[in-house]
Amino acid sequence: MEAKNSYQSMLKATTLFGGVQVANILMALLRSKFIALFIGPAGMGIASLLMATLNVILAVTNLGLDRSGVKEIAAYDTQSKEDQKNILRILKTLFLVTAIIGVVLLVITAPWISLWTFGDNHYATHIRALSIALLFKQLTQSTLTRLQGLRVLKGLAKANVWGNFLALLVTIPLYYYWRIDAIVPAIILSAVISFAVAQFIDAQRKDSIAFIAPIKAWQEGTPMMRLGLMLSLSSIVTLLVGYGMQLLISGIGGLAQVGLYNAGFLILNTYVGLIFTAMGTDYFPRLSAVGEDLLQTRAIVGNQAEMATLLMLPIIVVFLALAPWIITLLYTAEFEAVVPLVRWGILGMLFKAVSFSLGYVIIARGDSKLFLRTTLSFNALLFTINAVGYYYWGLSGLGLSFLVYYIIHFFSLIFIVRWRYALGLSKGLYAIFTLGLILCVAVLLSSTAQASVLQIALTALLIVITCLFSLYRLNQRIDLIDMLRSKMDKDSHEH
Repeated sequence: MEAKNSYQSMLKATTLFGGVQVANILMALLRSKFIALFIGPAGMGIASLLMATLNVILAVTNLGLDRSGVKEIAAYDTQSKEDQKNILRILKTLFLVTAIIGVVLLVITAPWISLWTFGDNHYATHIRALSIALLFKQLTQSTLTRLQGLRVLKGLAKANVWGNFLALLVTIPLYYYWRIDAIVPAIILSAVISFAVAQFIDAQRKDSIAFIAPIKAWQEGTPMMRLGLMLSLSSIVTLLVGYGMQLLISGIGGLAQVGLYNAGFLILNTYVGLIFTAMGTDYFPRLSAVGEDLLQTRAIVGNQAEMATLLMLPIIVVFLALAPWIITLLYTAEFEAVVPLVRWGILGMLFKAVSFSLGYVIIARGDSKLFLRTTLSFNALLFTINAVGYYYWGLSGLGLSFLVYYIIHFFSLIFIVRWRYALGLSKGLYAIFTLGLILCVAVLLSSTAQASVLQIALTALLIVITCLFSLYRLNQRIDLIDMLRSKMDKDSHEH
């Protein structure tokens, strides 16, 4: 019964984790569609490189305040009202100081960034203009951090959704009329609009926070900044690896290839990766709560890995079979060159479903040294394999290298958690994973074979078998049919 409740909790967290993330992803999908339609792969390549530059400078200069700030603010129950106000004042001032540092750094280094990124100084002015977006993005994050720490969750949700929605409405006409010339104004306007929305929502709390002397804020906020840097290290390294990869692709294949690369990985990491984001909201707190209890940890990790595998399987086989149509729908026919990348890369998501579940054990145990070593090692490996894959085989090689990386990641984490924590996975999970892998490979082979009535029928049959297998196993674990029936009965009674 306890295991069943655990599975039901995971499923609810995964399917009902909040409409905010779904809404934001839908808006990102629409934005990508219009950008692809109006400026094509080369334009998307320029936009991707500019946004990557902005994100790296932001990540490096904000000192992880968005993470450590939430943690500090959330400790309010153990502090006096004045202590609470003081932390908010320190945080607000530090966000402004780091924003100014980021602006100055971007303005000064713009010619060198343009040279590294685009091969000449032509984009130096564009990069300097992005400093305006950096300032507003950092100030917006200051407000969102405050709302999240104070658990003003409805306000946080509204700020995210309305900020993204209004930015989408304003920037689409810009791309339509100005095409590639709209990239920088669109980025700046989006940042300004998000800031205005966040400020409007925060002002409704009627609890204004003043700035304090920057030197005092820096001195008193040093522990917060140290913690923030530690917490955000993984994100910074990941951003740097992604940025480096885009620079490599731009140098070898040109801006259009960068646009195609970003389009492919946007599918893998955003649309398909949504399921991992959903799981993380519930999984990490539950795993942290059991501490070092080996039996409970093994049960939670095993259940999570199985749930992730079963939920990912139908998504993977559909993308494997329908990748050309999905990519044309999400972007345009110009982006069909990214199909091999998506097909190979999405197969890697099956391995990620298990390694994702194992990786959280290191974080939940607070094993900071091991976490640091694995973060740096895995990111270095990812960059190396991707660079080799692209250099020799182009976009197809990138998809294949992504798959190879997650296979290595999968076996490495199995070894690490067994060696470090004596934590192993069940034979039942390995059986489910192996069968799922066989079905995915069968769909990949079938969907890439010469088109015929038999090929279409076989691919469709394999998709149906995979979906039925996932539903059958999920129903065994959580009585999925009973859950759906109960939900329908409840809805009918309410109406």
